[in-house]
Amino acid sequence: MNVVMQKFRVLGKKGEGTFSEVLKCQNIKDGSYWACKKMKQHYESLDQVNNLREIQAMRRLSPHPNILELEEVIFDKRSGTLVLICELMDMNIYELIRGKRHYLPERTVKNYMYQLCKSVDHMHRNGIFHRDVKPENILIREDVLKLADFGSCRSVYSKQPYTEYISTRWYRAPECLLTDGYYGYKMDMWSVGCVFFEILSLHPLFPGSNEVDQIAKIHDIVGTPEPGVLNKLRNKARGMNFNFPSKKGTGMERLLPHAPKEAIELIYKLCAYDPEERLSAKQSLRHPYFKEYRDADRRAAAANKAQKENEIKNLQIKNETNNAKNTAAKEEKMEIVRPRVELSKHGPPAEITPLIFPKAQSLPAQIQPFRKRKKKRYEHNFGTGLSLPRVPNHGSSLASTYHHAPTFSTTFKYRPSASTFLPSIHSYKPKKAPNQSSKHLFGQYQFSMLAKRGSDF
Repeated sequence: MNVVMQKFRVLGKKGEGTFSEVLKCQNIKDGSYWACKKMKQHYESLDQVNNLREIQAMRRLSPHPNILELEEVIFDKRSGTLVLICELMDMNIYELIRGKRHYLPERTVKNYMYQLCKSVDHMHRNGIFHRDVKPENILIREDVLKLADFGSCRSVYSKQPYTEYISTRWYRAPECLLTDGYYGYKMDMWSVGCVFFEILSLHPLFPGSNEVDQIAKIHDIVGTPEPGVLNKLRNKARGMNFNFPSKKGTGMERLLPHAPKEAIELIYKLCAYDPEERLSAKQSLRHPYFKEYRDADRRAAAANKAQKENEIKNLQIKNETNNAKNTAAKEEKMEIVRPRVELSKHGPPAEITPLIFPKAQSLPAQIQPFRKRKKKRYEHNFGTGLSLPRVPNHGSSLASTYHHAPTFSTTFKYRPSASTFLPSIHSYKPKKAPNQSSKHLFGQYQFSMLAKRGSDF
């Protein structure tokens, strides 16, 4: 308890049961209010605490709007004290109806019972049945109802027989009273029917003073069951006298004169003597009595679904926009800067258009003999895969005959050097060794390259 006092300030006592007491506490750090359930039993280790059914059940069933939320588990190993920090509710159903002289509004009763059936349905779907559904364990805060106290819960798939004397006697199902622990999750639905009647009438349905009186109270209202039902229960009982006097039962209508027929019909189906004929929580939610709240839940579910779809769609659009921006930014960083090339009226620029030279027969006559002497031809690699012949210097340039041709000049002896006008370094290499007449030849030669489409070398 000292560990709890370090974090919480105890404001008062909310209630006390057989195994625990509930305190109202305030968090010292943020001022929030909580319910501290202090266990009366002492525990030896943390493993023992984690194996408690109540803690395991609350962790498995959370979160659910109609199941009490477990916020924190505080275990003091020195003293063996265990405290469960849960959300604080205003009151329980017993405190709500205690001492009331006027019935609760029908809409309030329907709202509470619909939430109670939803909590039990969620619990059964997760393989747990409560075994102690009663008004004291059903908490409310304004219009919200939550099921609490899972200390007596059990797994639906556990092996029978179970503990015989479980659940408060007034809300105990006949199979729990008449058999040696052979009952199932349908016992919770009997308790739900008893709570339903109590909220409507403001007094308990079967207030028996002992086991025998409890069975007698049940038979007085619902009547003695058929022999077939009793025989099924008799096979699972030892030393129980099943010689019950035949009774028809007074019924519940006279006890609930103000209740609607659908509500009374639902109570009868929840409190069916034979557990096989008793409604499940899922079936009770489909009863016409809850049609109004069932339709409201469907509309809320549709609205939530549409909202989630819009959120997902907006998130996808946002992600696509961000990805596009990131891709554009990466491309901008990785972009290779290229020189700006402008097209002229004479066609594409020379740097992206291969150089095309006129055919040999279209050259002037003085060049024709040179063209035929292939042995004395030199190659000039311009990076385009074309070869240029060595042209002697004539009086007139080819540029005068072929207009708009780019003209350049070069000076070389045996191995001419690359011109500074060329875009890269070029090498000149004769295919064969020059003869004697051209070995000492040097001088200034000027020739033109014609960039004319459609002509080839």
